[in-house]
Amino acid sequence: MLALVMALLVLGALVGAAAYLPLPVTLVVGSLIAAYLLVFAARERSRRGRTGRG
Repeated sequence: MLALVMALLVLGALVGAAAYLPLPVTLVVGSLIAAYLLVFAARERSRRGRTGRG
């Protein structure tokens, strides 16, 4: 439960910070975060496929 509260606090801080950044900066940072998440998901998927564990 504490992890959920902390995640919501961090999300609120990020959304609040994005409100004060110029739109192009927000879009670039959002794209970088999305790219990182896609790479992470691809690596996890490939690792799970190699080990045979689900």
